[in-house]
Amino acid sequence: SPHEKAVIRWIAANSAVPGNGLSWTPLQDLEGTLTPSGLHFERHHNGVPQIDPAQHRLHLHGLFERSLSFGMNDLLRYPMVTQQCFIECGGNSNSGWNQEPLQVAAGSLHGLASCSEWTGVPLSIILDECGLQPGADWLIAEGADAAAMNVSIPIGKARGDAMLALYQNGERLRPENGYPLRLVLPGWEGVLNVKWLHRLQASAQPVMARNETAKYTELLPSGKARQFTFVMDAKSLITKPSPGHRLKGPGWHEISGLAWSGRGAIKRVEVSTDGGKSWMEAALQQPVLPRCFTRFRLPWQWQGATAILQSRAIDDTGYVQPDRATLIGQRGRHGYFHYNAIVSWEVAPDGSLRHVYA
Repeated sequence: SPHEKAVIRWIAANSAVPGNGLSWTPLQDLEGTLTPSGLHFERHHNGVPQIDPAQHRLHLHGLFERSLSFGMNDLLRYPMVTQQCFIECGGNSNSGWNQEPLQVAAGSLHGLASCSEWTGVPLSIILDECGLQPGADWLIAEGADAAAMNVSIPIGKARGDAMLALYQNGERLRPENGYPLRLVLPGWEGVLNVKWLHRLQASAQPVMARNETAKYTELLPSGKARQFTFVMDAKSLITKPSPGHRLKGPGWHEISGLAWSGRGAIKRVEVSTDGGKSWMEAALQQPVLPRCFTRFRLPWQWQGATAILQSRAIDDTGYVQPDRATLIGQRGRHGYFHYNAIVSWEVAPDGSLRHVYA
């Protein structure tokens, strides 16, 4: 509509590595819990391949009883399931490790996370058809991009809720989201949800690829590395109001935001307007689904004074979203991935908001 401003992804390219780039979902401009396909975040390690689905095949080999190859029309003949879940890049929110808070919109800080409805073939059906041999404890998944991006997936997850996704939000996958075929591993970090999937190798060991050794790991204060993190921990942030918004004077305002957890469903979200000194329980918008975005809301009467807004998610395993000091105490100062600390917005007396550490 000409009466509404355009809602677009914020796109950034790595000038040093052609084809390497990403785009962020504008969380601060969206309502509800599902992300439109055209606003789903992107993370590309070597561009977006243009693939003819008539030529694209999924090859399964390695520790299988039978090595099989499937065309896209073959997969479309199998029983399909539909599931909503979020996908979050392991590098989402990584500016939170910075010494000083970055002053950009909420989506530009935390928008490497999106939530969609995915439809496809349960991976377990295909694995059963191939027949896993004893000792096949891992699947090596590889994409058809120029980087041949590959990762290792434990066989338990592959035989669980993993999906060979062909549709997103009711339409065929878009090229930037993996057309014609991608993996979807609900609740697990984004790099494992391999796009443009063309190869699955059953293996006794992980492949120890670049994106599970040099990347998506953390060097801890002990000197050991935190590797194969897989599950994304509980996280939340207030999207309205947030930096770039302005409160139009004292009075009643709604605080709204998103919470999610790769461990399961969000059980509770608490909101603070005084920098964590006191907390109020927010209402959770139904339905509350496991491994999905959950919208929370809380009415707040602003008195016109400086305030610090925060949210804290608790999931149904009892995991509590940590504050920043606790997270840094656990992980040290060498962090770059898997940042899920409490987010703080400061409201100034003029109604403007900025990102702070509190």
